[in-house]
Amino acid sequence: MMRREYDFSKGIRGKFYRPNVHLRLPVYLDEDVSQFVQEFARRKRTDPQTVVNKLLRSNKETLQAL
Repeated sequence: MMRREYDFSKGIRGKFYRPNVHLRLPVYLDEDVSQFVQEFARRKRTDPQTVVNKLLRSNKETLQAL
């Protein structure tokens, strides 16, 4: 349960801020897409991340139009 008020008087502003950190957020694919990518990657003897990156790079212009 949340309190009505919290005491931040001893808090330190920016304690966890890191200006040059780039987050790599996970992307969740639908099951059918995931299976396709994994199978394609297996046949090409590469990893799924490489397959997805190549697919997205090859379709950048189309994606930008969305």
